Amino acid sequence: MSNTLVELSSQMAEMAQSAGQSVVRVEGRRRIPASGIVWSADGLIITANHVVSRDEGITVGLADGASVPATLVGRDPSTDLAVLRVDATLTPLAEANKQEVAVGNLVLALARPGRSVQAAWGIISALGDSWRTGGGGIIDRYVQTDLVMYPGFSGGPLVGADGALIGLNTSALARGVSVAAPTVTLARVADTLLAHGRVRRGYLGVSTQRVHLPEPLREAVGQKRGLLVITVEPDSPVEKGGLTLGDTIVAVGGTAVHNHDDLLAALSGDKIGTAVPITILRGGQVQTAEIVVGERP
Repeated sequence: MSNTLVELSSQMAEMAQSAGQSVVRVEGRRRIPASGIVWSADGLIITANHVVSRDEGITVGLADGASVPATLVGRDPSTDLAVLRVDATLTPLAEANKQEVAVGNLVLALARPGRSVQAAWGIISALGDSWRTGGGGIIDRYVQTDLVMYPGFSGGPLVGADGALIGLNTSALARGVSVAAPTVTLARVADTLLAHGRVRRGYLGVSTQRVHLPEPLREAVGQKRGLLVITVEPDSPVEKGGLTLGDTIVAVGGTAVHNHDDLLAALSGDKIGTAVPITILRGGQVQTAEIVVGERP
């Protein structure tokens, strides 16, 4: 065997052991324990939401073999992320530079479903822009790998060949595909959960159906589709703002709305309690209504 391969093998093993000091075991469900990532030195742990099925009685196994109780700070099912806190001083992983992550890079998935660290290796097979999960959450960057997600690997880190954190591995975001939530998403969700205990999302109180706009109106608004309002909840923000059945929403806050995902994306938590201009089509005319965005229960 060539010296190059031997050296690479040794370096990957050393890196797995070193980065593995920042990987913990998460016992938050009846089945096999899962994994978590040390996020801060003062005891914050990020893991996958689907592996924390209870709010209390959660235990975290540290790299030194100790088991400590953990408190659930908050969870966001839409991005499959949960934040825990333990009373311990820990060592977080350094974050990878986004610009240095590329398709074809070698990566390791690390996990600690038992007492020792485990690893699986592969490559980054695809990178893309932000995408919306089936639960309505935003993942800021699409990171796909060819890794096999073994039992207990969810919640563990995806690291580069230098041991820097690229993201969190989860088997719950895309069926049949290994994807990771990137560090920018981890930071955003963790900050929100620390501040509010949950991820806040805007609420209008409507049900909509995507429709094709008539040709003259396409030219007037510069788009082919909009959202037809088919139900309005009583005492909801849109009812208070004057929207009614039959209106067609074409923009929120100046951003075009072509489908329901666009509408959800426009109702970010920072808009809660603020008046947002909503452009609608009513009776063949373009109108604007000011709606104070509510908070989804």
